[in-house]
Amino acid sequence: MEQEVKETACNIANAFCDALNYLGDVSYAILPRNLAHDLGDLKKSFLGGVRDAVDKEIAWIDERVAGGDKLREEWARRCQHERPTEGAEPISSV
Repeated sequence: MEQEVKETACNIANAFCDALNYLGDVSYAILPRNLAHDLGDLKKSFLGGVRDAVDKEIAWIDERVAGGDKLREEWARRCQHERPTEGAEPISSV
């Protein structure tokens, strides 16, 4: 019974994807051939630019995280350097 439900769900999903693919094909088929190809090239070019922008943003994030790690380590070294050594006598006013 469970297997039948999974198969039915897969069949519905496949039918839905097939319908979307058909609509996509129709959206280009109604255009003249040259215009359809030019539009496809334009969309691919735009998405390539978006991909480049996303790649640059990801690289920028990686650089900032690495810079944050370096700063955190530097701050930790400064804190250890500025702490008095253990066992040192406190300065008392006599």
